[in-house]
Amino acid sequence: MNDDKTALLIVDLLNHFDFDGGEELLENTRPIIDPVLSLKRRFKERDHPVIYVNDNFGLWHESAEDVITTCLKGVGKEIVERVRPDDDDYFIVKPKHSGFFGTQLEILLKQLRIERLVLTGVASDMCILFTANDAYMREYELIIPIDCIAAETKEANDHAVGIMKDALSIPFTPSVEIEIGTPHHPGEKKD
Repeated sequence: MNDDKTALLIVDLLNHFDFDGGEELLENTRPIIDPVLSLKRRFKERDHPVIYVNDNFGLWHESAEDVITTCLKGVGKEIVERVRPDDDDYFIVKPKHSGFFGTQLEILLKQLRIERLVLTGVASDMCILFTANDAYMREYELIIPIDCIAAETKEANDHAVGIMKDALSIPFTPSVEIEIGTPHHPGEKKD
């Protein structure tokens, strides 16, 4: 495996959490924020792409700021303030559960020559599961840090993890054990 072809996906952490089950998801999301941010720092230190893939909340604008502004009005404001993208992060809005469905994600990953995805975010039993399935179908190598995903309940999270392990053969590991590898420079030839 060539580690310099790895990207970090952060799915739906820009969220207002104003929906049925949102309070439970918010509670279960709080513990994953520090590990996600630590992983993001490590990716950026090695010049690897960080890609936010986020629900558009019906806005139909391809603007991170529009999504952030909407989410800052919700009960998840403190999370949104902490995880908001940096100017050099990629940002893709999605209309449905999968980060690939109806988005430019696959085109971006091809242009960046990405072969391996580290998948983080919420909800593990919905958007993470569907994004993982679509990545698997596109033959991306996947890894999911177990401390960087959450669902509304522990049971829902455990069930989703079981499906992804069994059906998609995805390895789950603590985020601190993920090796990021050499700096990523798409298009640069190595000797």
